[in-house]
Amino acid sequence: MLSGLQKIKPIGLIALGLLVVLYSAALFASFLAPYSPEAQDLTRTYHPPTSLFFKNGALHVRRYARVDPTVPQYQPIPEASARVDWFVKGRPYKLLGIISTARHLFQVKDPDTLLYLLGSDAMGRDIFSRLLYGARLSLSIGLVGIAITLIMGFLIGGLAGYYGGAVDFAAMRVVEFLMAIPGLYLLLSLRAALADYFGNAYQYFMLVVILAFIGWASTARIIRGMTLSLRNRAFVRAAEAMGQSSLNILFKHILPNLSGYLLVAATLSIPGYILGEAALSFLGLGIQEPAASWGLMLAQAQNLKVFMLNFWWFFSPGVAIFITVVAFNILGDTLRDSIDPKLGFTQRMYRSRWQRSKV
Repeated sequence: MLSGLQKIKPIGLIALGLLVVLYSAALFASFLAPYSPEAQDLTRTYHPPTSLFFKNGALHVRRYARVDPTVPQYQPIPEASARVDWFVKGRPYKLLGIISTARHLFQVKDPDTLLYLLGSDAMGRDIFSRLLYGARLSLSIGLVGIAITLIMGFLIGGLAGYYGGAVDFAAMRVVEFLMAIPGLYLLLSLRAALADYFGNAYQYFMLVVILAFIGWASTARIIRGMTLSLRNRAFVRAAEAMGQSSLNILFKHILPNLSGYLLVAATLSIPGYILGEAALSFLGLGIQEPAASWGLMLAQAQNLKVFMLNFWWFFSPGVAIFITVVAFNILGDTLRDSIDPKLGFTQRMYRSRWQRSKV
């Protein structure tokens, strides 16, 4: 598998680099965000992105004035600007949840000038800061959810394939029952059945559990079939003859042979969890205010005023979701081709045949 990973395509490396940037931005959101995601300024609602320019060898941000207090329309004030300071002290926070600090990458010290890289929302909150903090929820939910899914799928599918018989029959009937239920309706019914008046930490935990509960069934079915093909191999029989336990055989002998599939499956499944969280938050069943997530921010873009007045910066969370999902899918495809070259050759052969048939 390692030799296959060394042959990953350049497009896969680009996708991996994008994901590293996105997850790094989410991890260091407190340092990168100029404002708190909950900080409001009702005098600057629907503020457009502020323009930046160089002046006297330093980066400056232009100051804006609201033309009409009743209309979200702003105009730049001529010759009015403020310097952008780097690595300045601001609101205190804990870097990585451990280190107490108050340093931020950039801020504007002038209280009359605000730096809105992606504009502000209906309550005057900085969308760029909320986008970074929202990435923590939207991106981490995929990693935590797929970890639970793979663990459940490997344990249930591996034990069913290894033991067979009644264990296999009972496990697969449960799997088939879950797979027979439409995923979207099951997702909505499970979420609606739970109380929605708890804190955001509880909401986050519930979303992870629900998404993992829906996703483990198909993973368990595939792992069960792969375990059936491995259970009669010589190394498994030798481990049984030596008196090793079932769990020891699963984790030491069968799991290494499934690691390639699990890696590819995880990469291709994480976008589903991100989209699931975004869909629930978009429908009002996910993360609630005042917390931030990409789905919740997209839900706020449903306001008719956003479309009528062309507040395009409200759709930046949708762009972030699109980039993340595409990057994960490209990375998963390239990993699959690298780990299993035969599969990649077969896919390319069918793709070329399909293209010739169109011609």
